[in-house]
Amino acid sequence: MIDFDQLDLHLNEDRKHYELHVEGKVAFVEYIKAQQQIYLTHTEVPNSLEGNGVASNLILKVLKEVEILDLQLVPLCPFVASYIKRHPEWKKLVMRGINID
Repeated sequence: MIDFDQLDLHLNEDRKHYELHVEGKVAFVEYIKAQQQIYLTHTEVPNSLEGNGVASNLILKVLKEVEILDLQLVPLCPFVASYIKRHPEWKKLVMRGINID
């Protein structure tokens, strides 16, 4: 069982990734920042970690960071959009005019 509370979100600006280091492997979300917007474009989890909630916990940590930074979210990644659909409390971050329903 992975204790996600013990894992910190890492910002890898060189690769334009938010990363979660889990059991010696790296799960990540690719992003593009433009002014006050952040575009989350792709989520990737190593095959050996799939099915353990890694992607969901990574997205949760990224959304908390987006909220702290007061950025408008454009969820281009299908996984991010589906996460927000399942957790509508995060729709508040989505840039006005973007429909994820």
